[in-house]
Amino acid sequence: MAADTERTILDFYQVSSLNPVEWPAEKDNNSDVSDDETAKQKANRRKSRFQALERVVSNRNSVVPGSETSASGVGNLVQRDEPDPLGTTDSVVRTLKQMGVPLQDDLKLRNRFLLSSTTFSPALFLSQVHATDSTEALLNGLEVLNQSIDQKSASLKVLVESNFERFVRAKATIDNVYKEMKYRGAEPAAPRARAHSRHASTRSTSAAGGLASPMAPMVDPRKKNALIKESEYGVMGVKAPLLDVSAKAEDFWGPALGGREKEEHLKTVGSSLDTYKDYVEISAALAESIKRKDHESLVEEYNRARRFADEAKQIAQNIGSGEPTEAQLYKILLAARMWHDVDGQIQSFKRDVWRRLVSPQAMAKSDAALGQAHDQHMDLITLLLELGVEENPIWTWLQSRVGYLKSRIQSTAERSKVEIEVLRRRLANVEKPSPQSIASNLRALGRQSIESKTPTFDSAEVLEVWETIVAFMNNLMSPQGILGEVVEFWQTVEGFIDGNTQRTLPVGYKGESQGHHRLTQQSSQELQRATVELVDMIKEHVLSFFTGPPPEDLSALVSPLPSTPNTPNPSTTPGPAIQNTTLRVPINLDPNNLPPPSPKRGEAWEKFAFWPPWSNSISGAHYLAKMLTLVGSGASDMASLAPVGKGDPSELEQLRNLMGATRERCVTALCAAWNRDSENIKYVEDWNRSPIRKDVTKMPASFAAFEGALLSGMQKILYVSEAMTKPGAEDIVLPPATKLLQMVRSQYVTTLYKALHGMVENAELPIKKPDDDWTTDANDFVLVNNPSGLRVSTIGGATLDAGDSNVRMLLTLSNLQALRSEVVPNLNTQFENAFSVKLTDETKTIRDVLGQIDARLFQSYTRPSIESLRRIIRAGVTASDWPPPPGTKPREVRPYIYEALLDLVLVHTQVSTTAASLTSQVLSFLLEQTSRELLEAFKTRARYDLGMLMQATLDVEFVAQTLNHYTTDRASELQSAVYQELDSRTDNDARTRLQSELPEMRAVLKRLREASRSEFACFRKPKKTTGPAAGSGAAAATAGSSAGSAAMLAAQVGDMSGLERTDTRDTGRSYATLERTDTRDTGRSYGTTGSER
Repeated sequence: MAADTERTILDFYQVSSLNPVEWPAEKDNNSDVSDDETAKQKANRRKSRFQALERVVSNRNSVVPGSETSASGVGNLVQRDEPDPLGTTDSVVRTLKQMGVPLQDDLKLRNRFLLSSTTFSPALFLSQVHATDSTEALLNGLEVLNQSIDQKSASLKVLVESNFERFVRAKATIDNVYKEMKYRGAEPAAPRARAHSRHASTRSTSAAGGLASPMAPMVDPRKKNALIKESEYGVMGVKAPLLDVSAKAEDFWGPALGGREKEEHLKTVGSSLDTYKDYVEISAALAESIKRKDHESLVEEYNRARRFADEAKQIAQNIGSGEPTEAQLYKILLAARMWHDVDGQIQSFKRDVWRRLVSPQAMAKSDAALGQAHDQHMDLITLLLELGVEENPIWTWLQSRVGYLKSRIQSTAERSKVEIEVLRRRLANVEKPSPQSIASNLRALGRQSIESKTPTFDSAEVLEVWETIVAFMNNLMSPQGILGEVVEFWQTVEGFIDGNTQRTLPVGYKGESQGHHRLTQQSSQELQRATVELVDMIKEHVLSFFTGPPPEDLSALVSPLPSTPNTPNPSTTPGPAIQNTTLRVPINLDPNNLPPPSPKRGEAWEKFAFWPPWSNSISGAHYLAKMLTLVGSGASDMASLAPVGKGDPSELEQLRNLMGATRERCVTALCAAWNRDSENIKYVEDWNRSPIRKDVTKMPASFAAFEGALLSGMQKILYVSEAMTKPGAEDIVLPPATKLLQMVRSQYVTTLYKALHGMVENAELPIKKPDDDWTTDANDFVLVNNPSGLRVSTIGGATLDAGDSNVRMLLTLSNLQALRSEVVPNLNTQFENAFSVKLTDETKTIRDVLGQIDARLFQSYTRPSIESLRRIIRAGVTASDWPPPPGTKPREVRPYIYEALLDLVLVHTQVSTTAASLTSQVLSFLLEQTSRELLEAFKTRARYDLGMLMQATLDVEFVAQTLNHYTTDRASELQSAVYQELDSRTDNDARTRLQSELPEMRAVLKRLREASRSEFACFRKPKKTTGPAAGSGAAAATAGSSAGSAAMLAAQVGDMSGLERTDTRDTGRSYATLERTDTRDTGRSYGTTGSER
């Protein structure tokens, strides 16, 4: 047999000898593949996208790293181990060993699981290695396999493209060389047509390898490159390197060429998946719906999965003990696999929904937007009912809501109390505010309304504490705070109890959630009790805050919150229970560095936890009114809840007690602060004129604003009028007790007394003048508190010296007149209207006290002038040169008259420039005292002759006519008494002669009056003017003439008598003037007599 034919037979049958004695073991590799299955695979085979690379590789042999050699010595591509082609593991052998498949001794069985083996079985591989994989995992493995095939196909294509030209050139060179060697340049005969294939090359290679056996004859090395047939024409020397290159090529191209079989198997799997597409896709669709939070699609997909599962159960029940068909079995298994995956996702999703339903964070977020609170928890409840749950989500949410509200009430109240007490302690441990700062805050009330958006009627530290307290009450008692959440919670509970809310809820798959729509009677009663407990917690915290003392030990308040008995139990709640981990610690507080307790100074505010240290009564009235309004409104809202208002009557009584006790404590604290501020109101006096009335200071207006603000605030506190708009408030906010009204009534009168007493002290007590500022006396009494730091006030174009006690007394007298005529009556009327009482006795008492104070100050002011007039008149009348020389007639009044009138001019100047409204009152009184002193002085002489009678008459009449504008009935009576006394001390001759001298005396008196008109122009009656400006001008003119008259008269007195007198009054000062309208009918000024005072 020819060598070529023999080699062809050996290559075709893949045997090593033409006379084999047994069937080769390697021929059994495909024995497990039946002929039917092979025929089916060939029939179903479609044109592959790897057709260009298609090769028969079922029997390929190579030498690659990790490959093994069979017992017969035939090499193969099977490796000892390899990663999973679907990408799930890096060792197929290790995975199978873990699953218990015996691979150690059975190499054939192992090769059926390795992709590099020609006996690889996809069905066996998937059923063993991927038995528990989900459909989604298989789809992911398919994607990994496609990617690996694409990568190897790409690398193969790149290799062919990059070496194509080299292959072509090599083939051409080889053909030319072979042709030259074989035919020696002659043209070869026509070759027999034969298809060249990779199979032939492989077989020829194998055949050549088979011929090169040890039994073959040795080739002479000298003939190795000879161009003869035995040396294969000189190519035997390069055959071994070529075989090695071929093996490497097989190793590189083999995996890519083996992808065809994998593709066929995956196509088979894909066709099955297409048949049951709904089963396969439902798990991924469910996961996508959860990811996109598309709850509607989620419920729809879940219900579809449940229908598939029900269908599979029905098929199993119909089969019973029979044998299922392959399609039925596959459908049941696929449905079971699908339901296992879907149920796992749904259970995980349900746990997340339970967690969100009872989560405190979710509840707090829902509370932030009241319009979305209903939608959020109702959406979660609706979702759970649609998915189907064993526990009742409505009952679970209501229980968790109760626990959340209790935890929030406790944490908010305790945290706020700690913050307030820390601020109180920090404020109490500083120095007591100075009177100047107190006066500055009280004086600010007159510059702005108490309802200003930026209050300045107290220090910034005190206002911070007040704002913190009001914020605490807002968080606890306002409709936007915790109480509003409790009211909303009960409204939700009512909706569930009545069944109105459940009407829109779903019944679930086949009505399985219908039973969760109803709350049992026991559950309803438990929810009512829980609502009452929430109300009691709020009530107790508010009551303890207002009626209890400030906390002494803050360490108990900064500890973690204890668990409450009503907190949902994690073992009974499907979702996680509320974790009470909120610390009752203010944000800016170090628990290890708490401020020390407030020092005990005996202050009234030390007993009240709700009163900031050193706070004045103005800020107290303002903020307490706000807090009482919140308490009253909150108590009315609590009473409106059915479990409270229609339940135990004691609950309503407790709410009334809450309102009454809170109001009483607030009134007590405010009265104590009111009493303290009434003692400090005297420091408000800054001795600056009022911009409205120039004859008074700002004190009357400041005092009126102070008392008016307190009366207004006290009225709001006692009657809580702003809270009475709530329905049913009249049953909770009762009228104030008589005891409270009497307390306020007594405090009002007491504050008036103390304020008036402080005004008198401001006018009378001496002052010190260190440096350039008025300060305090030994008793720490601030007499002058000028915020501008000036000793002298220059207002209205004139100068006001607050250091002069006479100026202070005049201003105080003018202030008292304003208080008695306007301020106090208006305050009394405000009090009577605010509290619906009559101050009949108090009004009379206050009027008497004002009169006594006015008389006391008036006497204090006029006493020095009276003493000076007494001294001047007594000395002048008893002087030896007072009688005219014998035989002469008096032609002038005596110098003591001018000196006395000079004193009156100075008094007129001071009064008219300081408090013009008191001018007539003061000068009329001094005229009366002058007339009295003249009467007493003339009584010192026993007898009066004609000259003495004429001199006395001139002196008395000159004074009377000069001060005619200020003459009163009492002054006229005293002047008549003077004439009667003179008449009783003379004889008839002198009386008769005096009558004849009267015409001449009138002429002398007229001359003297004309001569002194300029000096005493200030005593003339002012011309009537209209309007404040005209009045001010007239007063200014009078004051100017008074100053000029004083200077001229002093010179005249000096010329007449040569007397020098030093006066403490500074006549060179310039003073502002005020207008006062005189209402006397006769045009004469009537002062208050000594007996009247």
